[in-house]
Amino acid sequence: MSKLKGKVAVITGGNSGIGFGIAEALKNEGAVGAITGRNLETIEQSIGKLGAGFIGIQGDVTKMEDLERIFRDAFERFGKIDTVVVNAGGIVDGIPMAAIADVTEESYDRYMNLNLKSSYFTVQKALPYLNDGASIILIGSSAAHRAAPGMAIYGAAKSAVISFAKGLSLDLLERKIRVNTLSPGSIDTPVFGKIVPQEQVEQVKQVWKDLIPVGRMGLPSDMGKAVVFLASDDSSFIVGTEILSDGGMTNISLMK
Repeated sequence: MSKLKGKVAVITGGNSGIGFGIAEALKNEGAVGAITGRNLETIEQSIGKLGAGFIGIQGDVTKMEDLERIFRDAFERFGKIDTVVVNAGGIVDGIPMAAIADVTEESYDRYMNLNLKSSYFTVQKALPYLNDGASIILIGSSAAHRAAPGMAIYGAAKSAVISFAKGLSLDLLERKIRVNTLSPGSIDTPVFGKIVPQEQVEQVKQVWKDLIPVGRMGLPSDMGKAVVFLASDDSSFIVGTEILSDGGMTNISLMK
């Protein structure tokens, strides 16, 4: 369990859900580093589980000054950064996803800022502190490949994130920095409680399970294992591409 021994990772949004699953998987393979989030309480809880090799940095990835501070603080603590997982994103607090007739300009901008703009500038602000030969993993979504009600803006943002992996890899070839995207499908995290009333969560999860060919929802640990691969030398010949980890939901149709 030492594919990443001696490596330093920064995981944005690593204080819960998919991000914490990724941080835990990286730790289990020998990495140390930093997780970020906006909620100090969940950061502290997650650091308690990860142990002494990790620190928590509170910050909002939609704010340039916070991004600069996150990477400066991580570098000052560990002396280098080998891996960046650009995970922070998802639902904007207080603004539900909606169909086009119900979307305001403000809600559009806030979804794009969180799910697209922040990804680009997370990479930019990390660059002065990244080792040559580093690995950057962007978190996309299967929503980039198939439409779902109310998710047009989110899906478009994640489509652009997938494109970023190509263009940014080209920009960073001279430094041998690889940029790839991991696109999760439906993952069993507390986010469902933000989308539907709590009493409907299990019913909605079952609907998703019925759509997934492997017969189950994904787990944060599934995403963590894929990130370990992309962060390690095992993927040294993989550049500017996407791993779609959705249990076959996008590419396999269940005919019933």
